[in-house]
Amino acid sequence: MNLALNPIAFSFGPFHVRWYGIIIAAGILLATYMAIKEGQRRQIMSDDFIDLLLWGVPLGFIGARIYYVIFEWGYFSQHPSEIIAIWNGGIAIYGGLITGAIVLFVFCYKRMLPPFLMLDVVAPGVMAAQILGRWGNFMNQEAHGSQTTLAFLQSLHLPKFIIDQMYINGHYYQPTFLYESFFNLIGLILILSLRHKKYLFKQGEVFMFYLGWYAVVRFFVEGMRTDSLYIFGAIRVSQALSLVLFVAVIILFVYRRVKVKPKWYLDGSGLKYPYER
Repeated sequence: MNLALNPIAFSFGPFHVRWYGIIIAAGILLATYMAIKEGQRRQIMSDDFIDLLLWGVPLGFIGARIYYVIFEWGYFSQHPSEIIAIWNGGIAIYGGLITGAIVLFVFCYKRMLPPFLMLDVVAPGVMAAQILGRWGNFMNQEAHGSQTTLAFLQSLHLPKFIIDQMYINGHYYQPTFLYESFFNLIGLILILSLRHKKYLFKQGEVFMFYLGWYAVVRFFVEGMRTDSLYIFGAIRVSQALSLVLFVAVIILFVYRRVKVKPKWYLDGSGLKYPYER
């Protein structure tokens, strides 16, 4: 008996709307709302976040797809017509994050906004979107780990609907989507609890906390997954990138504290709100 949840939320004739898309869209809206609310406290106009969204989201999806295609080029070089078939799956979060960061820096340069403060304001919402987005993988029965047993899943005291959804093609699998979502939720709670404490975060360090935390979580979770992208046939791309990012965060944190001495996060942008272009 198939107890799996239906990945299709509803249909219009031949067109199907999947839960994955609904969950991703909800995550984007949540991230935007969180950024706007915090941006108002840091003297950044709401319109800036809406404009950043209009550029960042589509380009972020393109970047996430390009990243995936690059590391699966052995397949796509033989099936070039499928490169743009994003509806068949195949995007990578790190590709979206890298592209999104580039878009943000260019956007801030054009708008004369402080980029590290913008990263600080945006990062918690992005993390919330990632936490929510992993449940889209859950609905699709993807991004899971290796085979396991019913007894092991029950020992984690998981709800029955999660255990049932981890039963795929006759076997139970590790719910790595849940591990990542759960530990990132802990990171998000820490960020939201600490970011408004005086003399704790300099500008850029809320973002660095997010990136360092996510890198550690992703490093360990990636090692459990069965759908990893590889380089040189043996190194998991996301694990290698997570390690690089974690080290880079530590170096950047020390360098900026010692050499740059940025303003405190709570000082905000220093711009008069609302400000004129």
